[in-house]
Amino acid sequence: MQPRNLICVVVDGVHAGMIGAYGNSWVQTRGLDRLACESFVFDQAFITSPAVDQLYRGLWFGSRATGGGGQSVDGSSFPRLLRAAGLRTALVTDDGDVANLSAVADFAERLIVDAPGEDRTAPDGSDTQLARLFRSATEWLQTAREPFCLWAHARGMAGPWDAPWEFRNRFAEDEDPEPPSFAAVPDRMLGEACDPDELLGITHAYAGQIALLDQCIGDFSQALAQSNSAANTQLTFLAARGFPLGEHRRVGPCDLALYNELVQVPWFMRFPDGLGRLARSQALVQPADLPGTLLDWLALDRACLGSGNASSLLSIIDGRSESIRDRLLMVSRHDRAIRTPAWYLRQPEGGAPELYAKPSDRWEVNEVSNLMPDVVAGLLAGMSELEQAGEDTILRPLADALVIEMD
Repeated sequence: MQPRNLICVVVDGVHAGMIGAYGNSWVQTRGLDRLACESFVFDQAFITSPAVDQLYRGLWFGSRATGGGGQSVDGSSFPRLLRAAGLRTALVTDDGDVANLSAVADFAERLIVDAPGEDRTAPDGSDTQLARLFRSATEWLQTAREPFCLWAHARGMAGPWDAPWEFRNRFAEDEDPEPPSFAAVPDRMLGEACDPDELLGITHAYAGQIALLDQCIGDFSQALAQSNSAANTQLTFLAARGFPLGEHRRVGPCDLALYNELVQVPWFMRFPDGLGRLARSQALVQPADLPGTLLDWLALDRACLGSGNASSLLSIIDGRSESIRDRLLMVSRHDRAIRTPAWYLRQPEGGAPELYAKPSDRWEVNEVSNLMPDVVAGLLAGMSELEQAGEDTILRPLADALVIEMD
């Protein structure tokens, strides 16, 4: 049997609405779109929490990290199970928060890519932080012994916006103001009298970073295609969280309000045998589903992961099922939210619940809680049930009114 390898690329701060595969027609993302065309694409992927430690409880332990049994990280981690199965494991990251997680010790190799500490745009794309990260990952790949797992986590748009100025300038029209030259990540609430030209400049700068990421992904994909291990390697691309760009008056992580621009993430899975290629799913999925899916594909026992209740999406990818759940829970510092196929309810701390129809109201523009009090009550009850549930709890299906889209 041929060895099976894994590459997982996690990038922070990727706004799903800026990727061609998710409907963007403004920023050219040929590298990411090509990867999406070769992959199984999840259209409704959402974070559990914007906190990095909770993200990796999901990615490395299969834990939802929100329910009554979700805070535990007891049991074996994903990298530990892979090492025990004989895979060479390596983590490449430029994120100090990720590098300091306890489970990082379960990787056989750890490559920390230092940031230069300069708050300025780079003279060339190859001098940027993203390029350094992907260059380190590519160099490791060129000497990798199969079977292997390479896990790369990039700060991405949560790190310096250091793409060369011309990257952002290519998105400015002739009548637009000249794009700003800052490299520090913008992170603030916008005032009522916000200058639209200021927000436009921020958007141009962000688009430049996406163009840089797309170039890095394209170069990395090409390096993988030219490697000896390409025919045996599964590649996953996933964002750690999104990035608000003025929606709901927020730019950057800000107060971590759980709106779609922060919580929805792009997620592609490319399998070497073409499994799921050109297919998409509307199933509700979260990062905690990834390790169990990969263990299933490797024919390893996912019951050994974390608390022993890891979920898997392989049955969705191979067409045996359409979904594995009817709701998702998300938790932030001051918010909690529940998502079903038909509705999104956000409960801010100390405030009234907000209700949005899905998937039509993608960016939560029309708040309709006053029109649908029964839906609000049902979703609040469903949220409470999720919060109290342990990892092994089997929940009762939600009422049809909470999961079926309105005509």
